[in-house]
Amino acid sequence: MIRLFAALPVPDPIADRLEPLLTGLDGARWRDREHFHITLAFFGEMKEPVAEMLDEEIGALAAPQLDLEIEGVGWFGRKEPHAVFATVKRTPALDALARECRKISARMGLDKDDKPFKPHITLAYLNNTPLEAAMAWSERWQVLRAGPWTADRFHLFESIPREGKKSVYDAVAEYPLG
Repeated sequence: MIRLFAALPVPDPIADRLEPLLTGLDGARWRDREHFHITLAFFGEMKEPVAEMLDEEIGALAAPQLDLEIEGVGWFGRKEPHAVFATVKRTPALDALARECRKISARMGLDKDDKPFKPHITLAYLNNTPLEAAMAWSERWQVLRAGPWTADRFHLFESIPREGKKSVYDAVAEYPLG
């Protein structure tokens, strides 16, 4: 079984802008820059033949290149924060690509991601972080702006869990945009 998701990579100049944010928050398990991505759809666990069909379906998508930029930060978990992130500005083209990836997932009967699409780059997962601390961190970095940059491809990533360590994200397929 393999665990897959579709995501846009984050280029090095943008990762360079995000790295200074990775500090100053108790209970944060900061992500390494290799983990930075913008998830389009989470597909969950599947067997190899299903993954091959998913690759074919995604490979058939036609989508334009995307102009992306970061506008501030935020956290997930309104009263009990569980992650902090950089906010990626919504665009109709970005929303459409995520919607098409999620349609493929639904059509194939894969894990349904019921959460509304919120374009973001996860910076840390939180453990017992007080709401006030997440708010203070967010207020400090809300002025963050990065980009724009053009995404000319996206990937199918395999998430490989490791006991007691961060998961590894391996790009197993690449799809051009434009």
